[in-house]
Order: sequence, then C-alpha cells, then structure tokens
Amino acid sequence: MVASPRPGSPYHGRPTSSMSTHSKIEEDLHDVAGIDYDKVTIKRNPSVAVLYEEALTYEQGTVISSAGALCAYSGKKTGRSPKDKRIVQEETSDKDIWWGPVNTPISEHVFSINRERAIDYLNTRPRLYVFDGFAGWDPKYRIKVRVVASRAYHLLFMRNMLIRPTEEELENFGNPDFTIFNAGEFPANRYTTGMTSTTSVSVNFKRREMVILGSEYAGEMKKGIFTVMHYLMPKAGVLSLHSSANEGPDGDVSLFFGLSGTGKTTLSADPKRELIGDDEHCWSDDGVFNIEGGCYAKCIDLSAEKEPAIFNAIKFGAILENVVLDEETRVVDFSDDFLTENTRCAYPIEHILNAKLPCMGGHPKNIILLTCDAFGVIPPVSKLTPDQAMYSFISGYTTKVAGTEEGVTEPQPTFSACFGAPFLVLHPQRYATMLAEKINKFGANTWLINTGWIGGSAASGAKRCPLKYTRAILDAIHSGELANAEYTELEIFGFQMPTKVTGVPDELLDPRKAWQGTDYQEQLRNVAQMFVENFKTFEAGASPETLAAGPKL
Repeated sequence: MVASPRPGSPYHGRPTSSMSTHSKIEEDLHDVAGIDYDKVTIKRNPSVAVLYEEALTYEQGTVISSAGALCAYSGKKTGRSPKDKRIVQEETSDKDIWWGPVNTPISEHVFSINRERAIDYLNTRPRLYVFDGFAGWDPKYRIKVRVVASRAYHLLFMRNMLIRPTEEELENFGNPDFTIFNAGEFPANRYTTGMTSTTSVSVNFKRREMVILGSEYAGEMKKGIFTVMHYLMPKAGVLSLHSSANEGPDGDVSLFFGLSGTGKTTLSADPKRELIGDDEHCWSDDGVFNIEGGCYAKCIDLSAEKEPAIFNAIKFGAILENVVLDEETRVVDFSDDFLTENTRCAYPIEHILNAKLPCMGGHPKNIILLTCDAFGVIPPVSKLTPDQAMYSFISGYTTKVAGTEEGVTEPQPTFSACFGAPFLVLHPQRYATMLAEKINKFGANTWLINTGWIGGSAASGAKRCPLKYTRAILDAIHSGELANAEYTELEIFGFQMPTKVTGVPDELLDPRKAWQGTDYQEQLRNVAQMFVENFKTFEAGASPETLAAGPKL
C-alpha cells in the first residue's frame, strides 16, 4: 500500500522514468559525493513551513511549542564533542595549523574513510535536505556554504544560523566554498585509526569539507563553520573573533569578548544600542561584520523578565533544542534541566527587534574584554594598553565557581586563548597580533571589565558586582566619560583603574579599598601566578612586547 501524501502538502515523489531529468543540485551531489539521486529525494533550501512539516512527520519526538517554535532533540549528544574534533593534516595547511590539544591531526586517508561512511549512510536515507547560504555579511569576504543533512531539524538550524540568500543569489550560487556532510545519526567506526569514540567531527581544508558522524548536536555545524572562518579570514587579512558586537546611535561600535558566564550576551543586548551579532564576528579594513545570520542562545532559566529580547525571539521559525515542555499545553519549562543544562534556541537575527541589518558596522571604538573573577582581585573596570590587551586576549581568563563537587570550596580558574580556544586554527599570537595592529591603526580603546566578585572571593561570601554598576560602567565607556577620567595603577598587573565613574560607588572601583580582610596582596599574587603559568604555553610564539605586558611578580 502506498502512503498518502501529507494533507495540504505537495507530494514530492521521484519520477521513475529513465528519461527523467535531474536538477543541478542533484547532479552536483552525485558528481562530488556520489549521492544516488534515483533513490534519494533531495530538497534544496526548503521553506521554514516545509521543514516544520518534514521534522514533525519523520523525526520522532519533535513537537511545536506554545510559542510556535520547533522543539527538536539531539539524542545522546546535547553539547559539542571537542575531544572528537580532527583537522586533516595535508600539505596546503599543515604549516599554518596550531597543532596540539585543540587541533588534533588525522590523515587524508582516515578522512576519506569517514567521508565514505557518511555518504554511504546518507545514500540509505529516503530524503536529504540541502541548504545553500553564506557565512559573513560583507559580500567582499563572505563564503558560500552548503549543508547536506538527513534531518530537517539540522537544516532549519543552519537556515537560521547562516545568512539566507535571496532568490537571485540562490539561482546564481554556483559551487560552494565549503560543504558540510552531516551524517550525525550514524556512528563513526571507533576502530578507525585516530578515532577515540563513535563521534567524529573532521575538517579538511584542502577538500573544503566537514564530515560529522555520531553526533546529532546541531551546534557542531555552527562551530565548524566558525573554525573554517578562523582559518580562511586571517589569510585574507581579516581578523576573526569570538565576540558579540553592538552599535550606538552615533555609529560607535563596541566588541565584547568573554567566556561563558561573563555576561557577553547580556551586556551586548543593550536597548540603547543596535545588535550587530551575539557570537562570531570579523574585523576587516572596512569595519566589523557578523559571520552569522542568526543567534544561538542558552535557554536554561530563561524568562521574559531577565532576557526579554531572547524570550520574544522564540516564535515560529525558531528551534528549541532539548527542552522540556508541558504535554498538554506545550508551554516550555525553561528551568527544567532533565535532558541537559545546555538547552538552546536558534533563531534568525531578524527575530531581535533592535538588530542592525545588514549586520555590519564601522571600526570598533571600544573593545571590551569580560572576565568573571571569583577571586575578587581584578578591578570592575581597567583601561588597557594595546600590549596588555594582547596579553589578556591570549590568556582569555575567567573563573568557574565551585559548589557542584563535594569538598571543593575555592573558585576554579579557566583560561581559553583568545576567548575561544576550541575554535582557533592558527597560533593565538597570530590573532592577537592582528588585534593589536587594528587597535593601533583605528584607535580603539580597550577595557577589561570584571563582572565577578568585589571585596573578597566567592568562597569568602563576598558578592558579585551588581549588574546595574556594570551597565553604568559601560554607559561611561560609551559616553566617552572614561576616556577622560583620572586613573590609578594596580600593582603587579599594571592595570589603570578610574577613580570615579558616574553611578558607581568610588570604593568599588579599587579592589584594594573594597577588600574585606588583610590578604588582598596574597590573593592578587596568586592570581598573577596563574596568569604566568598559563602563558608559558604561548611564550614561544608571543612577541617580546606581549610578554612584557604580563604580571610582574
């Protein structure tokens, strides 16, 4: 018995005549990857509504939330698998790659085995989805990306995260600059040389391809393209950055760098400023541009009161990942972490009311490095020299507060090079040097803001810097108040601390004065020693000026 087509939807059955013609996308996938277009139905750039239908029909557990978002589930993997990421070691890129824990090599032969395995699996699927879009809003530097996937959820995710082409751009798309083959439903063979599990995420710069096996977590594709841009853009003289960006009414652009928990997303979402993007950007000789066409926000404990822009972006066209919702009402319980704490939402940037379209801006006037220092020794705001900015940028310092493990009472330091080590391809000094050159060339001010503890460490019972004071500091930066302020120096680190900021108590600006106790100098030296120890990894590739900008012990 032949299954009837879905009500209200056209039936896309495959013609069986030997005289049937094939579309260009079918011919391309057949020629490049051996996709069997006589057995597989291929849908290129389907609409949001069609992708909803496909996911609801064929992907078990998929539902629509009460707000209209598609709720999808990524199976066992609910986050990225950085230990399973591999870069192909080949002659065109070998000398450029920063080989080590972040970039683990595999051979071209092993990549071919994984690629063949992925394509064999895709050929067993009755239907495949293809999305052709762009990474990078600046037409001068954007790359053409093709995504081939067996799940409608994965395609809708990348439809949101890439820049969507116009009809004319799609018609004239031509050959992609980079292709993702997502066979994440099918495992890698863990006995293949170089595999550490049944998950494999491998990038081949020579073939300009990425192959995913054994993980249905959609974020692998997003960060895979970010990795590609971290390789391609510096070669074009463009600095790729793990940052958010916004623009004031006078056209002044600010870049925000920060690891998880530092406030990067919260602070860049400013009602007085337009959002250029929330996560991935490039800085060229023409200014700043967003790499992505959407946002990928954390949803745990999300509320309309705390994050109204993100909460209101969750509507038709958005994807909610791994959330728990009421069986009857389909209302999402954002506080429920039963499946994972890493619940997420992906939505087009147009869902943010004050987004700037196209997502491009001028040269940054202010660069803001965010840290959440749970030791309480870093000032709420410091003005940095270009060399200090490079040192802090390469270090990528923040802390995680203990409490989940029995017996652990002290904060845990975290260093992530360039505030995004898992995605770097070149040595961190390459990115830091480009940042320093651009800061000097375009006259950007650089600031270090501590959104963490003041007056003592987290373990001592001290409190985090209130958000209202951090926002007041940002307002003072954007108004130009801090550019003309009086400063005093913090010993060891050499940071310049303002003595006054409108709306912030004077005593909070200097951690030495705010400190409750007598052990501030000891804690300061301990944190400085952590910086020095961490930086030993980068000493060989760092410039003398960068090394000299570190803490003086």
